[in-house]
Amino acid sequence: MKITVTESERKDNELAAKVTIAAKDVNAAIEKAYKDISHKYSFQGFRKGHTPRPVIDGMVGRQTVLAQATNDLINAAEPSLLETLDVVPVSEPSYGEDPELVVEGKPYHIEAKIALRPEAELDGYDAPEIDMPPATATPAEIDQQIDQLQSYHTTYEDIDEDRPAKSGDILSVDIANVENAEQLAGSNRLLSLDGNGLPKEFDEALSGMRKGETKEITWKGEAPEGEEAPSSTVKVTLNAIKESVTPELTDEFVKTGYGFDTVDALREAIKGEIEGDKKTSLPNLKEDRVVEALAKRLKLDKVPEDYENSVFNDLAQQFLGQLQRQGMSLDSFLQARGIGADQFIADLHEQAEERARQSLALDALAKNLGIEVTKDDMKKEFEAAGVKDVKSSIQQFANEGRLPAVRESIKRTKALAWLVENAKVNEVDEVAESKEAASDDASKDAE
Repeated sequence: MKITVTESERKDNELAAKVTIAAKDVNAAIEKAYKDISHKYSFQGFRKGHTPRPVIDGMVGRQTVLAQATNDLINAAEPSLLETLDVVPVSEPSYGEDPELVVEGKPYHIEAKIALRPEAELDGYDAPEIDMPPATATPAEIDQQIDQLQSYHTTYEDIDEDRPAKSGDILSVDIANVENAEQLAGSNRLLSLDGNGLPKEFDEALSGMRKGETKEITWKGEAPEGEEAPSSTVKVTLNAIKESVTPELTDEFVKTGYGFDTVDALREAIKGEIEGDKKTSLPNLKEDRVVEALAKRLKLDKVPEDYENSVFNDLAQQFLGQLQRQGMSLDSFLQARGIGADQFIADLHEQAEERARQSLALDALAKNLGIEVTKDDMKKEFEAAGVKDVKSSIQQFANEGRLPAVRESIKRTKALAWLVENAKVNEVDEVAESKEAASDDASKDAE
């Protein structure tokens, strides 16, 4: 089907277009509507598919037939409309609450309104400056891996000193559920008083307890806006204050614990593993960081709700698809992570907001760079996807109005490639910096 767009105007992230559909397509839609109704319903005295129009008009109503033909015609024309305008809608196009019905033998005119993502701008269009880990393994990175390996050999032993629990201690406790805390209940549970993983009230109550002491602890969780937060209560008995004991890393221990002759041999093997991993991880990390840096330049206070919802729905479908492939339900995932559905949805909306901003930033950059999509680009895109019959697939996408989305994706990919190639990179030993910052924080806490 071919359509004619006689006028189009974009305003406030909405494109209004006046569309004309040829009379022959109108007639074909009406003919199809009559055939569909003739096959769908039984009319006494006539075989299905052979009911004359006057009978259908008398039994079903001419207006009903024209209404179906109008709806079918609009749906059939929509892919051509999107391809002609080369736009990707963020929601279903609108044709008014009560579109005029088609008239046999006459062209059909209708106005379409299409919600689009905003055309945003950036504060600057030069490639950003980013920090990246070096391609070679640093001593700090090797130490971090060794610390992780050593943690598997760590044991926890009771301290001899009789003193109250304090921040940084590892505690062995019995926890009895009193109200809404079944997930915490258990005997001889090891907890670390480090401010992570437990409610603030929980850590504060444990601090200062002595061996053998029992205390009831109550705290309130998170709640959706406008609702009262639920409270949880447990009864905790402190069994012991423990300290972690990690074996010294010696040549002798390395032989028995890891199968290497010396510590140096272990470090060299870990160095090779880290650098092998970096060959695949660093390119992806660089892409993530240049896009994150670019998104910070976006001159847009708030992503429009309809566009954010569109991205949210895409992320949700991708995530649910991953869970399904893993044979896991959403409920089991949430239960395993210990988070509620409301928190999961809020987190996903936050991700959608950030993803939307990054996409808009890439769109703005692509426009500034004057990036275009050629037929060869389109062909390579389908070939890269492993499509066997590229020409047929491209035509199918065109018939379904999906090519504008492919062009949009290619433009963003080209913009990203330009960013990666032109970004200024500062090599930073991030593991060493993180370790130093943690040491400084610990020193301040001690003061």
